[in-house]
Amino acid sequence: MFKKFASLQWKSFFRSPNFGKSLAVKILMGFFAVYMLIVLAAMGVASYFILKDIFPDQSPMWSISQYMIYWILIELFFRYFMQKLPVMDIKPFLTTPVKKSTIAHYILGRSAASIYNLLSLFFFVPFCIVLLFQGYSFLNVSLWLVSIMAIVLGINYINLLINKSDKALIALGTIIAVLYGLDYFGLFSVKDFFAPIFHALYAYPITVLVPIALAVLIYYLNYKYLHNKIYLDASLKPKDVQVNASDLAWTKKLGDMGTFLQLDLKMIWRNKRTKSQVWISLLFVFYGLIFYTQDIYAEMMPMKAFLGVFMTGIFLSNFGQFIPAWDSSYYSMMMSQNIPLRKYLESKALLISVSVIFMFLLTIPYVYFGWEALAINFGCALYNLGVNIPVILFFGSFNKKRIELDQSPFGNMQGTSANQFLIMLPVLIVPILIFTLFYYLISVEAAVIVLSVMGIAGLAMRNFLLDKVTQQYRKKKYGMIAGFKQKNS
Repeated sequence: MFKKFASLQWKSFFRSPNFGKSLAVKILMGFFAVYMLIVLAAMGVASYFILKDIFPDQSPMWSISQYMIYWILIELFFRYFMQKLPVMDIKPFLTTPVKKSTIAHYILGRSAASIYNLLSLFFFVPFCIVLLFQGYSFLNVSLWLVSIMAIVLGINYINLLINKSDKALIALGTIIAVLYGLDYFGLFSVKDFFAPIFHALYAYPITVLVPIALAVLIYYLNYKYLHNKIYLDASLKPKDVQVNASDLAWTKKLGDMGTFLQLDLKMIWRNKRTKSQVWISLLFVFYGLIFYTQDIYAEMMPMKAFLGVFMTGIFLSNFGQFIPAWDSSYYSMMMSQNIPLRKYLESKALLISVSVIFMFLLTIPYVYFGWEALAINFGCALYNLGVNIPVILFFGSFNKKRIELDQSPFGNMQGTSANQFLIMLPVLIVPILIFTLFYYLISVEAAVIVLSVMGIAGLAMRNFLLDKVTQQYRKKKYGMIAGFKQKNS
């Protein structure tokens, strides 16, 4: 029966009427996935020698055991956004003599074959091979790898249980921040506490039974949950839905534009994919710590320009590149009404502008690494406000692919086309090139001033630029409507 299910899923994938429309994107993402697997395999091989070099007085196995707790928590955190839940159209099978247990086991089995499980194995398997060549015990290393595989599967099935819970996400983020804070400020050594626990999986092979037992238990909990949800009249059962009663009355003060802004805010908070963009944007505020804390990047001003454009404009890029595809499910209805298109675009520009200002305020603490960091972030924020917002709205007129809002943002190619790749050139590459040119020709002050002046000029010409963008949307109106009507595109 499992073979039959797999065959039907395979046929459904290739016989989809929309399969060929995104074939180029699928191929590109396939090459990217292969590249990631190769990089992870190389990192797995190199990790032994890197750890040996950084911690010469201790075994690489002990060193990696110190960080296992962070790996588990961080992988759980990112899987919340990245990993899609296994989906299968089960109703046709419920009228046939197919056991519900078989369907549940098949769905869970499919999730075990997730690419995210493969990513971990492409790191740990090469690492174990290096351990064997370095003289480590074959039995210990083999059973340690089995333990890692059990942990990966446990993470996979825990994610299926908590994936729709915002409270679980907040709890995970809080735990990671607290543990890292305890380690960083020397209040409590989290790494030294958990290192013996995870190192025991290698030192005492019998302990492999612990992660295996936990993985089986979590699988069973998922199985019971799915088994109880699989019945034909599930969609007929009335649902008790808790609705957020906030009416965002303050937006009414903005007139027609406020109506669109209110709809956008409600859409962002009520749908998984848009809400994930907010969490991801806030998370990337800490992206600068990767570079500002490294001496090698201290004098690389173009890299700081990249950080400034990226951190202050992360929501602009993630959310803005899919305008107006976010509204694709009802875009045709909107265009058939007497709705001022200019006000619609102004509301999008206002929402993104607020996000840029807010993200800049969150980056102000980077002044700790020097005034250049603050000045560059300020100049990049002005550039995003004045130049990148009209640019990204203009490119939105070429979006013709529908987006289903309740799906995860990562690993989900809905709404993605060549437009999303091309838009990164003017939004990200151009300001970095401008900054780099004036930095090397004159100074960092001159580069910041140029970006700031361009941003201010864009703000001064906002009405003119939005008029041009509105004309572009009117020209593309019917093509966009036709594209948004095609589901699974």
